[in-house]
Amino acid sequence: MGEGLSIVTPLMRLQDAALTKVLLVTLAETTPVLEAESRQQDLNRAGIQPWGWVVNDSIVAAHPETPFLQARAANEATQIRAVFARADRVAIVPLLAEGPIGVHRLAALTALAPQPA
Repeated sequence: MGEGLSIVTPLMRLQDAALTKVLLVTLAETTPVLEAESRQQDLNRAGIQPWGWVVNDSIVAAHPETPFLQARAANEATQIRAVFARADRVAIVPLLAEGPIGVHRLAALTALAPQPA
């Protein structure tokens, strides 16, 4: 390398929070939350701080009306609390009839949020 030249590696870009935002995505179930926590620890060891977490396909956020789904939602609540304990930023995506594929459906998710996503 010549004098005054420097290199920027892909890892260095991932470590720079101004350049990269890492999101951990999980389901509100025990094993996926534990696996995402393990990935967060791996990232931290590499000097990468996850920007936030996304809880995907949440029955709680879908506000179920049937007793069966309400029971499932109650089970999710523990894992959602665990996610909030691990992260400063959390987005919860409700279980939807159709996945949020495409710009219009992704934008519609922010309309569901009580505050900007």
